[in-house]
Amino acid sequence: MREADVLVVEDAPEFAQMVTAILRKGGHRVRTATTIADAVEALAATAPDLIVLDLTLPDGDGLDLCRTIRERSNAYILVLSGRDDEIDKLLGFKLGADDYVTKPFSPRELAARVEALLRRPRVAETTSAERMVGHVTVRPEAREVEIAGQLVDLTRIEFDLLDTLSASPKVVFTRAQLLERVWGPDWYADDHVVDVHVANLRKKIDRPGAKSVVRTVRGVGYGITT
Repeated sequence: MREADVLVVEDAPEFAQMVTAILRKGGHRVRTATTIADAVEALAATAPDLIVLDLTLPDGDGLDLCRTIRERSNAYILVLSGRDDEIDKLLGFKLGADDYVTKPFSPRELAARVEALLRRPRVAETTSAERMVGHVTVRPEAREVEIAGQLVDLTRIEFDLLDTLSASPKVVFTRAQLLERVWGPDWYADDHVVDVHVANLRKKIDRPGAKSVVRTVRGVGYGITT
């Protein structure tokens, strides 16, 4: 089992204590923050492997903090919230969350999801050569995507999806295959999360009026437009 540095951002003492106990039982080192300001300070002072993030915080919306974390850190983000509306979940994924667990939750489920995230490879296993995908340049070793001389800001998941698809342009991947390659074999989620991240990726790399770089194959999954 991998030991990790975890930042728990939660203002409710009972939940903070419960989550901390679950994580420490799993062998992880835990630091807590109760506000967005405290979390930003902790993020600047440390380099956590995983951030457990509540959305309802006293000094702002946790979704805004999720965006800030993703801009500054490559840490896994697990949202832990009482907000169970689909729009909150989709927005969380759009802003860079890797998983979303609603309260109340079982300690076993939380522990399993944490371990699944930490076992997930941070980088998809694909070839390293620079490649062109239509008007998009993908540089796997530098983890860069460029369009018309400008670098495109992608989340880790968005880059790994594009990298995986573009490395095998003749292959159509099922959602289950993409979940295993990008999220890892122990990922606990339905394949709808793939659709959310593909949609976000398309918004960043597609040209208006042109065919999408990532094509949908109905009843199968996704591939690269050739």
